[in-house]
Amino acid sequence: QLQLVESGGGLVQPGGSLRLSCSASRRTISINAMGWFRQAPGKEREFVAAINWSGSSTYFADSVKGRFTISRDNAKNTVYLQMNSLKPEDTAVYYCAKMRGNNYSPAVPVDFWGQGTQVTVSA
Repeated sequence: QLQLVESGGGLVQPGGSLRLSCSASRRTISINAMGWFRQAPGKEREFVAAINWSGSSTYFADSVKGRFTISRDNAKNTVYLQMNSLKPEDTAVYYCAKMRGNNYSPAVPVDFWGQGTQVTVSA
């Protein structure tokens, strides 16, 4: 059974950085587009970033452009989210997701979710 396991979350002060990792138990990251989403308490889950199957194309929400980067290592079945200049409004549970198909657009749905990792940005 496919599993997506996120790691790297934690508590960080405003302006700090974290790097999230998402590892797949099967060879799926090398095939599908992958994404990161987040959900704060009482709010809807929102898109953060995505990357196509090869890593040649990336996409970001306006709220994180210039601060976050997404990358993948298909040989390790792993995708990363580097988060810099973190703000309190970035506090959320961050979810790794396998997208439907090889490429990403806002209309592409999620096929499979990870369990999430908590990111808290607070002074």
